[in-house]
Amino acid sequence: MKTYSYKKSHALFNRAAKVIPCGIYGHFSPAPLIPVSDYPFYASRGKGSRFRDVDGNEFIDYMCAYGPMVLGYNHPKVEAAAAKYQKAGSCLMGPSPVMVELAEYMVDLISGMDWAFFAKNGGDVTNYAAMIARSATGRKKIVAISGGYHGVAPWMQAPGHHGLIEEDYVNMIRIRWNRFDEFEKAVKENPGQIAGFIASPYHHPTFVDNELPGDGYWQKVQALCNKEGIVLIIDDVRCGFRLDMRGSHVYFGFEPDLVCFCKAIANGHPISALMGKNSLKSEAARVFYTGSYWFQSAPMAAALATLKELRRINGPKIMLERGKKLLDGMVKIAANHGFTLKVSGAPSMPYLRITDDETLMLHQQWCAECTKRGAYFTSHHNWFISTAHTDADIKRTWDIVDEACKVIKKQYM
Repeated sequence: MKTYSYKKSHALFNRAAKVIPCGIYGHFSPAPLIPVSDYPFYASRGKGSRFRDVDGNEFIDYMCAYGPMVLGYNHPKVEAAAAKYQKAGSCLMGPSPVMVELAEYMVDLISGMDWAFFAKNGGDVTNYAAMIARSATGRKKIVAISGGYHGVAPWMQAPGHHGLIEEDYVNMIRIRWNRFDEFEKAVKENPGQIAGFIASPYHHPTFVDNELPGDGYWQKVQALCNKEGIVLIIDDVRCGFRLDMRGSHVYFGFEPDLVCFCKAIANGHPISALMGKNSLKSEAARVFYTGSYWFQSAPMAAALATLKELRRINGPKIMLERGKKLLDGMVKIAANHGFTLKVSGAPSMPYLRITDDETLMLHQQWCAECTKRGAYFTSHHNWFISTAHTDADIKRTWDIVDEACKVIKKQYM
């Protein structure tokens, strides 16, 4: 099986490093892609479940642009909807009626939510949610999960990151996932001081196994929040529309006060949404929060088309089923070569790890060997499944996984 090379991609990165901090910054940075020589850095185009890099190599994409691609790259219905509004003028002196249509559709779609607010990034709406919680309660402190990620605002980042000062996180209380006793303790030790509790529907940090909520966890958290007047905020930025069209909170059987969406909401077009209960609507209106491009109509039209199509085809069911089929096959192939491939998280958004080497070097090498043969894997982050991934993609991926296992077996066993 042919392996890829990345001459143009790496040359472009060398140019970028001279004029852009880090060359490529943030979560697209090459830093966690080990070995970096086995990964492309720049993409040129995408269609369906696949993308091509600047060297012309084609990949079955299991990162889905880190989550936004959910129906497939360049989906015709989504692109047609966006193009219609782009042609008429996407950024005008006033919002388009499609903003109202999208809000109405999402209020009908998402369980327990009565209003919608639109921004651009996931971090925009998680930050707004915290501001609403503080305004509504008159309290300062926010409880979050250790290792949880909610964006890059200073309060969201852990101590020790560059650019932070102590005051940025002095009102943050970090507790461990699935430890309701720690939440109880935090509430008891900070009486009348906690404005909100924020977490993803299940724990999906980087570099470690993902964890689903324990039995009754969310129900107990919700009950305590209700009792103590704490605003329960769910960050559904990654999981949203990959578990349940009505919101991931429905999948796990509880009801939050605020829900944050982004990534899959518009199949790659820039938009995010905060949704909430009527009890917080007036408070949301009082908190000033806006952005230069937040009223663009084209992304809103793309979101409306994406959600309608996902709902029509029952996208979460497709992704969960195809993810399970893919992963079950991969686990068997790895076992045939003497490797233990551990899968955690939901099948539509799994985290994988070969457990036979605690240093993760073997797992990193395996992901790289798969990538340079055409199945784009990362070793540090959860993957994403889309409705565009086909049986042919899965079978091709199994062949790539089989060959990669043969290669690393020679090196490590």
